[in-house]
Amino acid sequence: SSGINAEYGMTARFTSCIPQSTSMSKLLRSEEMNLVQIFLSQEASYNCIRELGELGAVQFSDLNEGVNAFSRNYVSEIRRTEEMERRLRFFAAEIEKEKLPVPADYNVPAAPNQKDLIDLEATLEQLEGETRQINANQEALLRNFYELKELKHVLKSASAFFQEGKTIQKEDLAAKRAASRFDEEAGKVSRHLSFLCGVINRSKIPVFERVLWRASRGKALLRYLDIDEVLKDPATEEEIPKSTFIVYFQGEQLKMRVKKICEGLGATTYPCKEDWEERRHTEEEVDKRLGELTNILNETKNHRFRMLTTVVSSINSWIIQVRKVKAIYYTMNKFKKTETGLLHAEGWCPKCQLNDVDRALKRGATSAGSATQPILNTVTTKRTPPTYHQTNKLTRGYQAIIDAYGVASYQEINPAIFTIITFPFLFGIMFGDIGHGFIMFVAGLYLCLKENYFLKRLKSYEEIFLMMFHGRYIIMMNGLFAVYAGFLYNDIFAKSVDIFGSAWNADLPESTKVSATGHYGLDPWPPGAQYSGDPYLFGVDPFWNLAENKLTFINSYKMKLAVILGLVQMTFGLVLSLYNYRFKGKTLDVYCTFIPQMIFLQCIIGYLVFMIFFKWFTVDARSDSQPALLIALINMFLNFAGEIPKEQHLYANQRYIQAALVVIAVVCVPWMFGAKPLVEHLYPRVRQASYQQFENEEDEEEEEEEHGTMDMMVHQGIETIEFTLGCISNTASYLRLWALSLAHAELSEVLWDMVMKAGLGLDINKYVNPIGLVIAFAFWACLTVAILIVMEGLSAFLHALRLHWVEFQKKFYLGEGYLFAPFSFTRMLNGEDDEQ
Repeated sequence: SSGINAEYGMTARFTSCIPQSTSMSKLLRSEEMNLVQIFLSQEASYNCIRELGELGAVQFSDLNEGVNAFSRNYVSEIRRTEEMERRLRFFAAEIEKEKLPVPADYNVPAAPNQKDLIDLEATLEQLEGETRQINANQEALLRNFYELKELKHVLKSASAFFQEGKTIQKEDLAAKRAASRFDEEAGKVSRHLSFLCGVINRSKIPVFERVLWRASRGKALLRYLDIDEVLKDPATEEEIPKSTFIVYFQGEQLKMRVKKICEGLGATTYPCKEDWEERRHTEEEVDKRLGELTNILNETKNHRFRMLTTVVSSINSWIIQVRKVKAIYYTMNKFKKTETGLLHAEGWCPKCQLNDVDRALKRGATSAGSATQPILNTVTTKRTPPTYHQTNKLTRGYQAIIDAYGVASYQEINPAIFTIITFPFLFGIMFGDIGHGFIMFVAGLYLCLKENYFLKRLKSYEEIFLMMFHGRYIIMMNGLFAVYAGFLYNDIFAKSVDIFGSAWNADLPESTKVSATGHYGLDPWPPGAQYSGDPYLFGVDPFWNLAENKLTFINSYKMKLAVILGLVQMTFGLVLSLYNYRFKGKTLDVYCTFIPQMIFLQCIIGYLVFMIFFKWFTVDARSDSQPALLIALINMFLNFAGEIPKEQHLYANQRYIQAALVVIAVVCVPWMFGAKPLVEHLYPRVRQASYQQFENEEDEEEEEEEHGTMDMMVHQGIETIEFTLGCISNTASYLRLWALSLAHAELSEVLWDMVMKAGLGLDINKYVNPIGLVIAFAFWACLTVAILIVMEGLSAFLHALRLHWVEFQKKFYLGEGYLFAPFSFTRMLNGEDDEQ
């Protein structure tokens, strides 16, 4: 193994305990990974890998990629496990056929050791042999039983057939004498009709009759009676409706034809005597044999039932054990044999779990009684490690949202920790309603409280419910923040609630009426008259729900709120990119990318947000100028350093400040575009820190790819154009917060006015009104859940997803990594590892 160690650049054998860090960086970044080498003796390899499978901390690499799957070391063992799986599938089919309830066993058994595996294989082989023997005996008994049943029905139908046959025989013989005297004298034609009795599938009667007519040229006569009792196929237990039949004919040649036709159509023929006494005696013998067969069949079924009952109690445990054994040998097929006879394994392991892996290997060697202790080494490499984030029940759903966009690069900042708060917050802004949010919160809370109950029955649920169950914490958090936003908007089922007391006074004298329609204009000045001067304690004053200009005010409020939230999240994304640059040692990107991007964003969108707050604090209804902020932002570029009209004036020296901001933003564009390529061209050593930290080991001996100055300029130019245009488009994209919130509120109000309000306004009589109100409420409740909660909730979820993936994560997140997929029995049983 020394040559292998030298090839991989081994640093030292792992023996000391690695302290498990609990710093904040573990939450922000993926776990630190180590490439490890493991050397095992062949007698201890099975037990060691079994322990690692229970631990689930090592992602093994395939060291035999060029070797055919059928030429690897443990192909025969895998075939043995596949044969055991085939037997278990056979038992499962038999149990399902018998409709036996399989008890739910929630205790996952450990993988068996090699001795127990041999015993299990022998047990399954013995049980399969006995079960197949019982099935064969039972099938033979059933075949005899149903044949006797058919014979009994043939004997019962014979009386009717023979009574009719006597008449046919007399008529036929008279015709034969008149037509062929020579044949009668020669004795070539029998003076009596022959017959053949049997049973045939009822659906084949028309075909049987037609074929028989053509084959005999009309010289054979068919009669049949339906069997009322439904008979079964002894092999498949399938019910088959059948009929008894009798065929009258003359001559041995025609008899052979009739027999061949019966064989071809699957009809069964039975001997039947013409004498009534003989038929009665035969029927008594059939009844006696049927009674004996019934007793034997019952005993056979009871024996089969007892055997399958013993299998039922253990089949789930056996299936899990066999799957674990197969996974162990499948993993061991990835190992390479060394010249000394040891097995050489290689894989990735989190640094914080190296101690656990070392202890697991030692436990495996001890249980196998091996004198050779396993060797665990850490090696240095330039290969990119996998990404591993430790999650819990709450964070797992949000981590899945991030991984759906792209798995974080190794040690890159993980957005999931921030998404836990920002995702439900943005969802709540779009879905803000106390009532709707509370219903969603209760639904998610119920799934969380009953999660143990549902976890035991996951396989019995449909995919849609499973998707909701796995996202139960997301649903609960979304509902909670929707309730918060509902209080912020003061909106519950399209109505407002007065919790803290309105700041407006509506008791006005008649002289204040401003129109003939009865509308009043409320003036907040002076304080204390119509407006108290103290704003509503939290959220929107409920008095706005009665205002004529409610929609205008709410639209402006939500639109500005969307722009503010957009700037905050985009700025936060740029700050996170700074942490990524500093962590990877990319100082050049800090000065040539982060700083100009931050300045450019704040000079345009940051200034717009500044104007929003400045207008809120300084401009009121009595101010001389009421500047339109969007027009002011556009004129800042189109009317550069020009005179600002009085109605657009916001503060002193506004034209000069805006001109300076435009100049700074314009300077940032060539800064982002050319500074980094220029510095890398002048100082080539700086270039090494600007590219990926890890490279594939296969490319170690290749020269580093040369990037020309023009290539870097083109790349940087694309990044610059994307960011500068994205500052405007991404900010506009955040207006979806306002648009969806408006749509949700208006749809809720329309549904209330058209359904619930109509039910409350019924005035027919005291009997009809309550019934109509109940119907209206039921209709309103169903539409609320189906449209406003389910459909609108899904829409808000998708838009929040878009804001995180595009507007937020693109500021700092590469997502070019690959997930850490350790060899784990838990992952295998949960279906997370397709290879095993």
